[in-house]
Amino acid sequence: MTVESGYADIFGPQVPRTGDEAQTATFALASAAYRDNDVEEILKANGEWHQSKVSPGKVALFKPNLGEAFSRAVVDRMLGAGRKPLIQSFGAEPQVVVEHCLAANHIRKNRDNQLSAIMVLCGLLFLPGLLVWLLVFQIRTTIAKREDKRAGALATTLLVAMGALALIFLVRMPFTGFWGLYARASVILPVVGWYLAKRVCERTAHDLRARWDGLLSGSSVGAKVPETVPTSPNETAAEKLRQSLARLAAEQQSNSVFYAGPKGILGMGTRWGSWQLAEDLVPADPSREIHPFRSWDVIRSIHDQLRMLERGPLNTGGFPKPSIRHWIVTPVGENAGAVSRPEGTDVEAYQVKSHAIQDICNKQQFGAGDRHYLGVQWTLWEGQLVITMLITVTVLHETLRIEVTGHALGPVHPLFTSKPAAKEKKVQKSVRFWETRTVKLPLVDADEVVRLAARAPLSWYPPLLNWLGGSLSLPEPFGLRHAWADKPWRHRFMADDALRAATPVLRVVHAAAIKVLKENGVDTEKFGSRSASLSTAVQDAAPKKADVYDA
Repeated sequence: MTVESGYADIFGPQVPRTGDEAQTATFALASAAYRDNDVEEILKANGEWHQSKVSPGKVALFKPNLGEAFSRAVVDRMLGAGRKPLIQSFGAEPQVVVEHCLAANHIRKNRDNQLSAIMVLCGLLFLPGLLVWLLVFQIRTTIAKREDKRAGALATTLLVAMGALALIFLVRMPFTGFWGLYARASVILPVVGWYLAKRVCERTAHDLRARWDGLLSGSSVGAKVPETVPTSPNETAAEKLRQSLARLAAEQQSNSVFYAGPKGILGMGTRWGSWQLAEDLVPADPSREIHPFRSWDVIRSIHDQLRMLERGPLNTGGFPKPSIRHWIVTPVGENAGAVSRPEGTDVEAYQVKSHAIQDICNKQQFGAGDRHYLGVQWTLWEGQLVITMLITVTVLHETLRIEVTGHALGPVHPLFTSKPAAKEKKVQKSVRFWETRTVKLPLVDADEVVRLAARAPLSWYPPLLNWLGGSLSLPEPFGLRHAWADKPWRHRFMADDALRAATPVLRVVHAAAIKVLKENGVDTEKFGSRSASLSTAVQDAAPKKADVYDA
């Protein structure tokens, strides 16, 4: 299946071609799959309308980090069986993000397999010693989470004291014979297993961090997903995964979107501006009637003229080539937890067919039902800014109304564009105690090794692991791009681009519509006057919350 996304193949390693417009936003979101931050960090990226939630687990020792929780949540939500419909990710390639999540899961799965083998050989066979050590680390983790400054020192003291007790136990062993040897092994081998596990964890951590840094540095980091390649004719898991990725790519190309009140059109951002031209249809010649025409005739003329936006009388750059599409907009509640895409004979592969679009454009202009909009969209700043101008034409009684609205989706939250930083902390100098110095911390400390080793045997059954350690709940209705989008108005140039697009689009729309009216015998004097007034007003366009009515 071929998808017009700027990528060669949705199933292999994704290497963007030159000129791809969605690199930065896509790779920033994909980098979250490889991160080792605390999972609560993602709560900083919550916006006004879309908020993630972190569900606490039963045991702190099994708590996932950001990369583990993010990649698992995204894969389950976007590829899971019986999943709910997704919101399109304008300005990003969701299948690329999902494949990086799959790749990160695969890397961690290999690590967990090795850790599980170590746990069996050095832990499960010597269970009493393992349980004691895990209990100590669990208590240490609980103490260290306290805000008291002395908590860290107390936690370290506890571990040192346990080590001293273990040493005394080895020297003055109360058992003899086989049980004496077993008791000594139960004390020593979990520590040996911890050392071996630390080597495995460090190797994987360096690999994950290299991919995280590579995605944000612009290097071609491919997502290796061997699960999509069948190893035998009877293997169905790979085929199901391929079908799920194909379904995701098809839904991304859907021409059906959802309007959620103050949240705007999901995936396109909130409506920041609206300009309306509404006048009566009066014959130019009183002795002759208006030649019958439909809303679709006006929309088709506007569509043809919008294709010329990239052309101009001067060679000064100007607009890049926009995406011009007909959209079917379905209203949903402001706090709707899910959406439902149109179904039936008029829909094929998530696409509403052309004849159905024309019927909606001409007939569904008042009352319940879907509405038709013509959209012109630019993806700028490597996917960090998505500008969408939507046009709708309605005719009620003798009044024709042409409405142009502006939508803007800002950059992904800065959390996703932060590169991996070395782990370090500031401590007081021993002599000059009024000064501080920076101390580098190990990439994988003792607590992290124990956490990963404890989680590894349970990784084969994620529901149990989520119940014990907690999980990440994604905002619904879910779409990768708009869930963590920031406002574009904080960036001066992005705001300028959004505001500047309104004037030429509005003028092209009005000119094309007035041309159709003239051809069909309509007096366009009032339309022309109103268009000139709007053309003047739009030059001073300013972003407003156009979907929040003061009523």
